[in-house]
Amino acid sequence: MLFPACRVSPRAHRCLSVLKSARKDCLQHFSATRWTSTTVPQITTHYSIHPRDKDKRWEEINMERFAEEADVVIVGAGPAGLSAAIRLKQLAKEHDKEIRVCLVEKASQIGAHTLSGACLEPRALEELLPDWKERGAPLHTTVTEDKFGILTKKSRIPVPILPGLPMVNHGNYIVRLGHFVSWLGEQAEALGVEVYPGYAAAEVLFSEDGSVKGIATNDVGIQKDGAPKATFERGLELHAKVTMFAEGCHGHLAKQLYNKYNLRENCQPQTYGIGLKELWLIDENKWKPGRVEHTVGWPLDRKTYGGSFLYHLNEGEPLVALGFVVGLDYQNPYLSPFKEFQRWKHHPSVQPTLEGGKRIAYGARALNEGGFQSIPKLAFPGGVLIGCSPGFMNVPKIKGLYVPEYEDNLKKSWVWKELYSVRNIRPSCHSVLGTDAKQLKPAKDCTPIEYPKPDGKISFDLLSSVALSGTNHEHDQPPHLTLKDDSVPVNHNLAIYDGPEQRFCPAGVYEYVPVESGEGLRLQINAQNCVHCKTCDIKDPSQNINWVVPEGGGGPAYNGM
Repeated sequence: MLFPACRVSPRAHRCLSVLKSARKDCLQHFSATRWTSTTVPQITTHYSIHPRDKDKRWEEINMERFAEEADVVIVGAGPAGLSAAIRLKQLAKEHDKEIRVCLVEKASQIGAHTLSGACLEPRALEELLPDWKERGAPLHTTVTEDKFGILTKKSRIPVPILPGLPMVNHGNYIVRLGHFVSWLGEQAEALGVEVYPGYAAAEVLFSEDGSVKGIATNDVGIQKDGAPKATFERGLELHAKVTMFAEGCHGHLAKQLYNKYNLRENCQPQTYGIGLKELWLIDENKWKPGRVEHTVGWPLDRKTYGGSFLYHLNEGEPLVALGFVVGLDYQNPYLSPFKEFQRWKHHPSVQPTLEGGKRIAYGARALNEGGFQSIPKLAFPGGVLIGCSPGFMNVPKIKGLYVPEYEDNLKKSWVWKELYSVRNIRPSCHSVLGTDAKQLKPAKDCTPIEYPKPDGKISFDLLSSVALSGTNHEHDQPPHLTLKDDSVPVNHNLAIYDGPEQRFCPAGVYEYVPVESGEGLRLQINAQNCVHCKTCDIKDPSQNINWVVPEGGGGPAYNGM
C-alpha cells in the first residue's frame, strides 16, 4: 500500500539538509556506514541478480527446458512486430515457400500493452495491406483540422501550420492504436503466423559461435522471495534462423544485444521522453471529430523539452485522447511528469473541453527521441532490431509507425529520407551531451516544485489514475524492477537527488517509507503498479534499476490506448 508523499517528504528534506551541510568525506563516510552489507533491507530477489545455481532452495529443481524450432521468431506484438510477421508470410507466399513464424507477446491480449497518441500516417499500411479498408481496419477518424500553439500560463499563441512542415496531419487518421494492433494481429494469424500472447521473452539464447539462437520465455511459479513454488514451470525455448526484436522503446533484451554486439558504436546515445495519456468522454457540444491539437510551452520551463496533444476521435461517442510528453533529459529532480500533465489540463485553452466530462482511461510509456543520429546498427548474427526498439521515431511528427525494412533497403527507403530530414529537430532542444540519466542536478542545486492539489474533476491523484490502466501482476513473484545494489537508492538517489524515482515513475511504483525499526527511510517497490513504461530504467541517475519482464500476462490492460 502506498504512503501519501506528504508523510515522507519532510523527513527526506531533513535528511537532505544534514547532508548538504556535511563535507564530502563525511558524506562518503555516512553513505558507507548507514547501511552495511548485513543491515541493508533486501529488495531484489530476482534470479538475474541472485543466481539460482548458488541458492540451495533450487538444488533439487529440474531446470530442463523444452525447445521449439521455427524459421523466424519475433519478440513483441506491436505495429512493427506484427507488420514484420505479415510481410514475411506475404513474401513466403510470393516465392511459394512455407515458413514458420512465431511471435511472442508479454501482454495477456494483443494490444493490451500498446499506448500511443495516435495519429497514423497510412503510407506504410498501404504498402503492407493495400486493401486495408476492405479488411475493416479500425481507422475511423480522418484528420479534418490541425492546430498548433505555444502556451503561456494564461494564454495560447496560435502558430500556423504551413504545408510541408512535419506537423502537418492532412490525410492522416486519429486511431486507438491498441485496437489497430489487435486488428493487425488478426491479419497476421489469418496468414498463418503463430501468435502467443501472455508469453514474455525473458532471455536471449546464443549459439556456440556467438550468434543469436532464439529466445526463452520466462519461468513461472516463483515466490516473491525467489524460492520455487510447487507449481514452478520452466520457460520454453524458441530457436530460429532469425530472431526479430520488436520490444518497443528501451527493450530489456535489446539492451543486452547493444552491449554484446557493440551496436551503438557509431551512433549517438539514445534520448527519451515519457508520454502520459488519458481518454475522456466529453460533452457532445464540445466534441470536434477529426480535430488535432498540439502545444508546447507551459507548464514546462524553457530548459525542459515537451508538449501536449489533444485529439477528437470519431467512434460513435464524444471521445478525446489527450496526453503530455516530457523529455527525460530534464534537470530538476523535483519535476514530476505526471503532475505536469495534471497541471496542463487546467490551462484556459484545455480545461473547458474537459469540464463536465469523464476520464475513462490512463496510461504511460517511454518513447525514443534521439532520431536519426541515435539509430544503432540494426542487424547482427542471427537477428535484427525493428520498430521502436532501435528508435525509428519521427520526433516532430510524434510518429514511429513504420513497416520494418532492413538494412540496406532501409537506407534506400522513404523512411530513412524522412528521418534524415528532421534529424536536427530534437538535438536543437537538447542543450547538454550524454544520456538522460546523467542530466539530473543534485537536489541542493534545485528548487522544489509546488504542484497544485488535484481537484478530482479535471486533475487527479496518481493511484486513482493507475487504477484506470487495468494494471495487475501476480503478487507472489520476485519484483521485476531489479536493483543491482539494494543500498544505492537510499545512499545515493535519496541522499543526493531526494529520491527522484518517486516522482519520475508515472505509476507510484517507487516510494521512500520509514524504516520499521530505527531511524531513516527505505525504498519500497510496488511492482504490482508497474505499467511497463521503462522510465525508471532510463532516468535512474545511478543506473541501478534494471527492468526485466514479469510473469507473462502481467502489466496494464489497456483498451484501445
